[in-house]
Amino acid sequence: MQKYGELLRKLLEKRGIVDETQADVFLNPNYARDFHDIFLMKDMEKACVRLYEAVDAGEKIIIYADYDCDGIPGAVILNDLFALIGYKNYEVYIPHRNSEGYGLNIDSIKQFAESNVKLLITVDLGITAVAEVTQAEVNGIDVIITDHHLPQETLPRAYAILNPKTDSYPEKMLCGAGVVFKFAQGFIKKYGEYFKIKNGAEKWMLDMAGLATLSDMVPLLGENRAIAYFGMKVLKKSPRPGLQKLLAKMNIDQKHLTSDDIGFMVTPRLNAASRMDNPMRAFELLATADETEAGALADHLSKINDERKIIVTGIMREAHKTLSKFGRNDMEESDEQQKVIVIGNPNWRVGVLGLVAGKISDEYKKPVFVWGKDENNCIKGSCRSDGSVSVVELMTATRESFIDFGGHELAGGFTVHNEKIHFLEESLSATFNKIQNSEKGQSLRNSKRTVLEKADFVGDLNLVNMKNWREIEKLAPFGFGNPSPVFLFEGVKIEKIKKFGKNGSGEHLEIIFSDSNNKAKAVSFFSNIDSFKNTLSEGLAVSLLATFDLSRFRGREELRLRIVDII
Repeated sequence: MQKYGELLRKLLEKRGIVDETQADVFLNPNYARDFHDIFLMKDMEKACVRLYEAVDAGEKIIIYADYDCDGIPGAVILNDLFALIGYKNYEVYIPHRNSEGYGLNIDSIKQFAESNVKLLITVDLGITAVAEVTQAEVNGIDVIITDHHLPQETLPRAYAILNPKTDSYPEKMLCGAGVVFKFAQGFIKKYGEYFKIKNGAEKWMLDMAGLATLSDMVPLLGENRAIAYFGMKVLKKSPRPGLQKLLAKMNIDQKHLTSDDIGFMVTPRLNAASRMDNPMRAFELLATADETEAGALADHLSKINDERKIIVTGIMREAHKTLSKFGRNDMEESDEQQKVIVIGNPNWRVGVLGLVAGKISDEYKKPVFVWGKDENNCIKGSCRSDGSVSVVELMTATRESFIDFGGHELAGGFTVHNEKIHFLEESLSATFNKIQNSEKGQSLRNSKRTVLEKADFVGDLNLVNMKNWREIEKLAPFGFGNPSPVFLFEGVKIEKIKKFGKNGSGEHLEIIFSDSNNKAKAVSFFSNIDSFKNTLSEGLAVSLLATFDLSRFRGREELRLRIVDII
């Protein structure tokens, strides 16, 4: 490890990387080394052969993708694959979030059968769709499931299942588009020569696999790190007109694109399509080769994302009114019964409730379930975990309350019986207590505490320089499982506080901090002087937790800090 500087060594050690070989592997992803053998997925051979047979026979194929920023990029990967082999007898189908909800839809399957579909490929869904896959089988449609969600006890009787959680594939935490990328990679490896596809052509699809991996809260370790790392390289030079137009609309220089730009800017606009309109708009943006269409779609997604923000703000205001009767301190420190927050309103738009659940969970440090009513008058919602428990485990152990549910450890969706919604908080809280008393719950809670309470490095403001930024950047891309390093600066003084924001909105804070020898600029987005434990004022001595942030606003590079917390 001696060949690395002290800062980088300590940051690597925080990530459990303590020898030079591990460090070399982590810091220098390698395409040949870090991508596992595709055919370790149990049904990969079978899936590739079935797709080839469908193409060879000219059968009609449906790509049935989820409506979020995992399923949609996954659908684009298959769209790219079909373009490479010159196949046109296929359609992309993405269900509407509000009217159809998540997953395969029996009515849609019946319609596919009527239009002579012979093969259906799922993207980021299907692993729990036992009845729906049976219906497809009855209608003479073969189903290839590509998914990464947790399976239930009974697997669907699909023609082939590509899901690392159902077999011995080494990387269990691929996202949905990651699984689809492996499928495309496998098909090209097996049939690339036959279709005259250039060797390595699938690498251009890594922009979509990387986008989804960064968007979908999967840990950026192992093969996922390689997908995100090479995905960012391709994203920075991706020729997709829709991506280019969207980045230009947000004043992001494509060649300097960061994982933060993906998480905070690109993903919300792509997800806005399903939350506010039709998810096909996001697919069309990423798939189109037409510059004019790309520009119009980029404008549209930006506009509806702005509308989405207004709706979320309104719901959050209502939620705070409801929750304020408990008192924030009471909810954090007492009220032993209420381990889970359940809140909802029939008028709340179902499509945005995941964002609301995430915000409330961040604020109250509890698992949160938020519900509304969809167009069919069904109670549906989204849930988010603070890391103390798996929401899927919570819902599985309280399954009698739900009509349907699914998701990951940290995020999920659900449909509830109308008469059971009023008892849901009590039921989930009781289940939470049982899980927390188990060894698994204890270890989950302890690992979350470690992440929240410990900085990666303690030092003075003289650490904030470009040399150290270049060291930190070697750990990128950052995200879930590989967070941007957090620095603790103790006993610094607030020199100056300034508000800034779009059109003079003043919704963000810029603060100059100083210690005995140095000054550093720091920013906190969507914050004010009362957003922290103590009200901020100039001259106040504080401890600052922050990450490094290189701003390139209007083409000017400026190294600054991004505030995590002020204590």
